[in-house]
Amino acid sequence: MNDTVPSQEARHRERMQRKKELVDRKIARATIERGVLVVNTGNGKGKSSSGFGMLARSLGHGFRCGVVQFIKGSFSTGEEAFFRRFEGDQLAYHVMGEGFTWETQDKARDIAAAQAAWAKAAAMLADASCDFVLLDELNIALAHRYVELDAVLAAVAARPPLQHVVITGRGAPDRLIEAADTVTEMRVVKHAFQAGIKAQKGVEL
Repeated sequence: MNDTVPSQEARHRERMQRKKELVDRKIARATIERGVLVVNTGNGKGKSSSGFGMLARSLGHGFRCGVVQFIKGSFSTGEEAFFRRFEGDQLAYHVMGEGFTWETQDKARDIAAAQAAWAKAAAMLADASCDFVLLDELNIALAHRYVELDAVLAAVAARPPLQHVVITGRGAPDRLIEAADTVTEMRVVKHAFQAGIKAQKGVEL
């Protein structure tokens, strides 16, 4: 028994050492430093939450950041209430604020609001002093063709070299996925709403 335990520990150390060497080699090969385009899509929960998590991380590093929320409800969310505290020199925060398309039931109004939001986003993407840009639910505006995909791809491609961009929303277009550096697809396993549980503050709101 006493001989077995050290042997197991030795094998574990060997496995961890091999893993460390593999990870270290991968880190050593990652020498490119530039802004990345991150796309969070899929039907599962967490796309916007991940984007706002990266916003918090960026603010923690002292980055200048911008947020534009597309196709959000006209109500205030916890994210907005929290992050607006940083508004000013470090953060510009804009909400489309017209509500979801099934709430407004006015396509022309939705298009006008989305275009106004895109104008704010395009200005951020062209601003060399802006380090991080979150375009929350832009994929929904693209799916409805309220914002032109070609315009988005052109603006992202022409952005400052070190600027990071996160785009969220289900149904990300194939061309946007192709242009992205990192793509995550959220998958639904279970969701409280399907069981009749209302949206909760701190979870969805």
